[in-house]
Amino acid sequence: MARVKTAIITKKKHKKILKRAKGYYGAKHYRFRQAKQAVMKSGAYAYAGRKDKKSNFRKLWIIRINAAARINGLTYSTLINGLKKANVTINRKMLADLAFTDPKAFAEVCKIAKK
Repeated sequence: MARVKTAIITKKKHKKILKRAKGYYGAKHYRFRQAKQAVMKSGAYAYAGRKDKKSNFRKLWIIRINAAARINGLTYSTLINGLKKANVTINRKMLADLAFTDPKAFAEVCKIAKK
């Protein structure tokens, strides 16, 4: 049985990792062992960051909605409660966008929530 040499496969693996480590500080962008650790860690941080991003945006939307609601004489919780009771299904992203870009339309939404 013929002997299998793995130099080509190893070289490909190393190149793939080093390509992802491009721009890293110090030896992490040219030494394989350090690069592999850095790439694994950065991948874990990136994964967690994608999850945190959703939470951060929701917080931002709620802050914007609350600020606009207070201008119209409501609080965030009373606004959301009023919209639920009025069977208005509009998500926080759209409400925040409405509050930010079109205050008149948001005022109309607040009137619906007040009833």
